[in-house]
Amino acid sequence: MQAEQQAAGGINAKRILSFLGKFKAGLGLLAMIIVMSFLSDHFLTLPNILNVIRQVSIMGIMAVGMTFVILSQGIDLSVGSLLAFTGAVTAGILSGGQSIFLAVLVGLAAGAALGFFNGFMIAKANLPDFIVTLAMMSIARGLTLVYTGGRPISGFDTGFRFIGGGRAGIIPIPVIIFLVIIVLGYIVLTRTTFGRYVYAVGGNREAARLAGINTDRIKMAVYTLSGLLAGVSGVILTARLNSAQPTAGRAYELDVIAMVVLGGTSLMGGKGSVQGTLIGALIIGVLNNSLNLLGVASFYQEVAKGIVILIAVLLDRLQHSD
Repeated sequence: MQAEQQAAGGINAKRILSFLGKFKAGLGLLAMIIVMSFLSDHFLTLPNILNVIRQVSIMGIMAVGMTFVILSQGIDLSVGSLLAFTGAVTAGILSGGQSIFLAVLVGLAAGAALGFFNGFMIAKANLPDFIVTLAMMSIARGLTLVYTGGRPISGFDTGFRFIGGGRAGIIPIPVIIFLVIIVLGYIVLTRTTFGRYVYAVGGNREAARLAGINTDRIKMAVYTLSGLLAGVSGVILTARLNSAQPTAGRAYELDVIAMVVLGGTSLMGGKGSVQGTLIGALIIGVLNNSLNLLGVASFYQEVAKGIVILIAVLLDRLQHSD
């Protein structure tokens, strides 16, 4: 009888640990919200909640693309520079008197093209993704400085600025775009053959190749998608600031990767979800907002964010080692 009780207790403990492991991101976000609701009267107000989501929307869009990359057992360190480059290209075309549609289209194409180049070099030249995207981080930043002459490109009409600063009712347009991309990313990963292939390549690339999956094509596709979504973020940020800054997006890749990992996507590939990335983005947003509301100096905010990222990676490694 005692042995049966011990066995039952062991099973229950495993179930609890499994539940905590599966929903740790959501539980962590909920805990942060509960704590902050007691620490600040301004935290759970509608304007502040919308402000948090608006602030994370730009990096959150890039995090969706990064989710696909990391699921395929890759990494993209160039997204911040691609954001700056696509924003500058879009702004340059607008300043030349061209239409908003053409400017946005060319900007997104530029981001997708550089993302494709990343994927091509990784898949076909068999170079490490870390090195390729690190090089692209420098290349794209340099191209941005060359294109802009190191100076901001500013002054756009209200139609373009609406993309970054407009609202549909009380909901900011960047938030709507972010949520639409989250939904599309979820559908692609869970309802399409391409999504299943991304998981398969990340789980075991060689086994996926032997099963008939064109792993090179999947690799190129996920990096192209990452570049495209970095372009979307670049357009939104440029419209929001009414200016394309050559230094835009610096260190964004760290927050973007943190959002993905905090959301439960394994850095080892093959495990994770877009909805998890949404939670990870909200964790970063709530953390930044909470520290601001509590009056914590920006220097300490960077330390706190770094510690959270380190803990998330450590938990991912421990979970994967099990």
